[in-house]
Amino acid sequence: MNHFNPWHDVERGEKTPSIVNGIIEIPKGSKGKYELDKTSGLLKLDRVLFSAVHYPAAYGFIPQTYCDDKDPLDILVICSVDVVPMCIIEAKVIGVMQMVDQNEEDDKIIAVAANDVSVNHFNDISDLPPHTLLEMRRFFEDYKALEHKQVTVERFMGREDAYRIIEESIKLYNETFPMGSATPEPTKQAANIEL
Repeated sequence: MNHFNPWHDVERGEKTPSIVNGIIEIPKGSKGKYELDKTSGLLKLDRVLFSAVHYPAAYGFIPQTYCDDKDPLDILVICSVDVVPMCIIEAKVIGVMQMVDQNEEDDKIIAVAANDVSVNHFNDISDLPPHTLLEMRRFFEDYKALEHKQVTVERFMGREDAYRIIEESIKLYNETFPMGSATPEPTKQAANIEL
């Protein structure tokens, strides 16, 4: 049975890697950890964060990308309005947060909403207010620590590094899924995207 899957069936965007389509799973301020169910293409509530932390930006993934953790590439999109889950947002890439999660590399692209005049003047991660990056770092380190998981935010890097990481994830996607969603996954993984 063929069905629409946002990961495989939504385009990355014509201006990739500078402007990409981000598919939002979790709105800014949410304590709910929503994630795409890889098999059905629907959004599911994975869990509710049990601490005084909430997502510092809209959070999701870049379609038609693939990383070593068997998931699409994560993206954080800064926007002045709340973005609803499963919304496609044109995201201007400005940098990347490099994390190590349970001894696995876990890059998170940082972007601003391309069609939001209150943030789209930011061109590189160095343009952001320092507290924005601190908030992102603390969120991921704190919420994972409360779940007894070891996470280290290694560093923030600028847009050129982010472009390279996006290109690598596209190459890996094309190698892993040469027929798009028609190709079965190489290994039977759990049907959820880990954030």
